[in-house]
Amino acid sequence: MARALLVIDIQNDYFAGGALPLWQAEETEARLIAAIGKARAAGNRIILVQHVSTAAAGPFVAGSVGVAIRPAIVAAAGDAPVVTKHVADAFQDTDLAQHLNGIDQLLIAGMMTQNCVVFTAMSRATDGLTVKVVSDLCTAPSAVVHQVALNALASKTDVATAAEVWA
Repeated sequence: MARALLVIDIQNDYFAGGALPLWQAEETEARLIAAIGKARAAGNRIILVQHVSTAAAGPFVAGSVGVAIRPAIVAAAGDAPVVTKHVADAFQDTDLAQHLNGIDQLLIAGMMTQNCVVFTAMSRATDGLTVKVVSDLCTAPSAVVHQVALNALASKTDVATAAEVWA
């Protein structure tokens, strides 16, 4: 089974000092870096997603410090493609589907669990793929919001930990 790890929006604005700091952002980033290494070692394709706002001001404005994908994620991902999105669903009005040619299973990780992760996992564009959300590689504004989103997702798609995915 050919797999891809989709890493959504690990951008400066979601970390301390950014416009929208999230719960356990640094810990999630550290787990993501380790998981990207395991995914690459297993031959899984890595795809990064970057949210770029179309607004003139606020979070994720093009060219701002906050819009940048975290350097450690970029380094871990090597030559992985970066898909630019403007809305929650990473498939909507992007070229993500083209990067998934030959992929059977899509592993989804990133920020924010209740928004971009949910909308991407539930996208009609995933029809035909086996989708798995990697719970400990995602985060949200709070632990409660994160857990509520994961519980809701688990009724619609597979949710697993990184240890279960790369056992």
